[in-house]
Amino acid sequence: MLKLKKIYLLVLAFCLSTGVFAQKDKQAREVLDKTAAAMKNAGGIRAVFGGTSNGTLLLKGEQFYLNSGGVQSWFDGKTQWSYLESSGEVNISSPTPEELQGINPYSLLSLYKNGYNYKYTGVKKHNGKQGYEVILTPEQEQNVTSITLFVSKTYEPLYIKILQSNKTVNEIIVSSYQTHQPLDDASFRFDKRKYPDAEVIDLRN
Repeated sequence: MLKLKKIYLLVLAFCLSTGVFAQKDKQAREVLDKTAAAMKNAGGIRAVFGGTSNGTLLLKGEQFYLNSGGVQSWFDGKTQWSYLESSGEVNISSPTPEELQGINPYSLLSLYKNGYNYKYTGVKKHNGKQGYEVILTPEQEQNVTSITLFVSKTYEPLYIKILQSNKTVNEIIVSSYQTHQPLDDASFRFDKRKYPDAEVIDLRN
């Protein structure tokens, strides 16, 4: 479960980069609005990232696939499969809307009216690339104390840093961000034929 929580934190950070707004800084709101709009219009997305963990994220509409830190997760819009490579187990679940807010970018888009404050900190440079930086902070106390988001001038996420209340820092460095990818629905479902020895644990009621 610790590995899954870590993976969800990485997805949450990526999602926050495209879906969470707050109410105070007009310039930050503009950056976040345009980033979210760019993501909505991007069709299928394939992102490769490094930093605290390395991985690949596929997104299309409400569907996603994540491979990072020894965990693979598929979500087809209704059902989620999480495969732990170390144990060979696959957990099947039907996430609630609240749970999806931590793992699904499109669910997070509905949170723009509350939850986080933000501040635009200007045009910065990261890894030789120029872009816009926004810092988000939660309105209420929680495990995440701040999120630093850096997006390109075409509003694609390039770097995300998450600071937790225990002073742990997680970083996501997006090395590749491809849009309009031809991703079929099968990309977001677990294929038992590819993992014949996996132990399937169905957590759905």
